[in-house]
Amino acid sequence: MTATDAAPPAAPRRRVAPRTPRGVIIAKVLVHLLALAPAAILAWQIRLEWATGSGGLGADPVAEIEHRLGLWALRLLLITLAVTPLRQLTGKPVLLRFRRMLGLYAFAYATLHLLAYLVLDLRGYWTQIFEEIVKRPYITVGFLAWLLLVPLAATSTQAAIRWLGRNWGRLHKLIYAIAVLAVLHFWWLVKSDVREPALYAGILALLLGWRAWKRVLSARRRATAG
Repeated sequence: MTATDAAPPAAPRRRVAPRTPRGVIIAKVLVHLLALAPAAILAWQIRLEWATGSGGLGADPVAEIEHRLGLWALRLLLITLAVTPLRQLTGKPVLLRFRRMLGLYAFAYATLHLLAYLVLDLRGYWTQIFEEIVKRPYITVGFLAWLLLVPLAATSTQAAIRWLGRNWGRLHKLIYAIAVLAVLHFWWLVKSDVREPALYAGILALLLGWRAWKRVLSARRRATAG
C-alpha cells in the first residue's frame, strides 16, 4: 500500500454533552413558574392598587410589598438550603440541579425587596440608606445579608465554578451566615409577634443541625476507618 492509499486520519471525536432528561426539563419549567408566581401576583396587585386603589395590599401597600418580597427571599433561601438534606434522604442527586436556580431566585427577591425599600420607602433619598443602616440594626443585618448574596450570585455560572475550583465551595458556604442574618433581620423587624420569624428560625436550625449531624457522622466514620 502506498502513502497515497493510506486512509486519512480519523477526525477527533467531539465530546457530546449528555442530554438533560425530559422529566428534569419539565420539573425546571415548573420550578421557574412557581418561583415567579409570587412576583407576578404582586405585580398584578400593584397594578390594581395604582389603577383602582383596591389591589388587596392593605392599609399600607408599601410595607406589604416590602414584606412579601422579603418573605419570599427568605423562603427561597431556606428551600435552597433544604435541597442537600432532601437529596441525602431520598438518594436523588438530580435534586442538586435545582439548587443554583433556587438560590438565584432568592437573590432576585432579596434585590427586589431592597429596591422596594429604596424606591418606595425612601422615595429617592437613597443617601439616607447609610444613616438607616447605622441607626437600625434590622436594616444593618438585612443589608449585610444582601451584600453577601452578591458574590454568590455573581459566581453561579459554570465558568466561575471552574475558575474558582475548590474556593467556589468555600465561598458558597456563606449561604449559612446569610440565612442566619436573614432570619435575624425578619425577627428584629417584626418586634412584637415573633411567631412567624420563630417558625423560620426553627426551620433554619433544623437544616443547619442536619448538616452538623452529618459532619459528626462523617468524622466518626473516618476515625473508625483510620
